[in-house]
This record gives sequence, C-alpha cells and structure tokens, in this order.
Amino acid sequence: MLLGDLLARFTDESIAAETVVGLGDLALLAGLREQAEASGLSLGAFAAGAMRRYAAEASDEEWVTLMGALGRAQDPGAVCLQRAFAHVLGHRA
Repeated sequence: MLLGDLLARFTDESIAAETVVGLGDLALLAGLREQAEASGLSLGAFAAGAMRRYAAEASDEEWVTLMGALGRAQDPGAVCLQRAFAHVLGHRA
C-alpha cells in the first residue's frame, strides 16, 4: 500500500493506531496520543496532519537525511512516518 493511501485511511482510528503501534516506538505513540488529545483531534487526524506539517516544515538537511534513510530501509514508509512524527513532536528521529 502506498503511503498516501495509508494516510487517507487514517480516518479509521483502528488503522491509525495499528500503524503507529507497528512502528514499535511506544514513546512516539504516547506523544502522538497526548498531542492529539491536547489539540482536540483524533489520533488519525493528528497523525495525518503531522505528515503534512513535516512535508511543509522539514529542512533541506532533514530531507537529505530522510532520503538516505529510505535508501537503506526495509520499510521506507515506516521510516518516513517515524521521522515525520518525531519531527512534529520535537523528538530526535
């Protein structure tokens, strides 16, 4: 499944939660849930917005780093999601 297709399905909370849990970073999941609740958004809506924010705000250096990580990754979509979520939460990816 393409990353854009997956993000479009984040309106289904179970898919959003399953995807974030699948990243294997419970601190990231907790941070996303906390920020989503503070923003008055569902986890899926916050996560999809986080991807848009990452695309809009990430520095050139971050994009170069992401491209290198994608080239080495077995699951490039997961790498992209994890970096985007960490970026929005202010965590180190």
